[in-house]
Amino acid sequence: GLGVSAISRVGAVYSQNAKTLEEYADSLERGRLPVARGLALSLDDLARRSIIMSLMCRGQLLFEPVELAWMIDFRERFQAELQSLQEYAELGLVWLDDQGIKLTEAGWYLVRAIAMLFDRHLQADRQRARYSRII
Repeated sequence: GLGVSAISRVGAVYSQNAKTLEEYADSLERGRLPVARGLALSLDDLARRSIIMSLMCRGQLLFEPVELAWMIDFRERFQAELQSLQEYAELGLVWLDDQGIKLTEAGWYLVRAIAMLFDRHLQADRQRARYSRII
């Protein structure tokens, strides 16, 4: 990413640039990338990223392709997330069946909240108000 605080993704790594213009410019003047921090993704992170992207971009997720791509039993691995999705299903925001998850028309308005259920880093950190609010 270009600019202060920009986030980049290269393969299985995310990085964030320096948060102040002074730090950013100083790194560039020294001939260094202005990266302040990074995160190498695990296989679980990569699988979750594909799930989140599918929900946010296509509004649906089929279990079988995820199971084949990541060699997992979706319902077993994401039992807690599927349980949490039941509330959204009861509100008419998603349809759940044996094949997968599909957002309803109303569900698109809360797609971020629905997809966030699969972000383990966010779920582990949800007690702290670090992340932007969605509503």
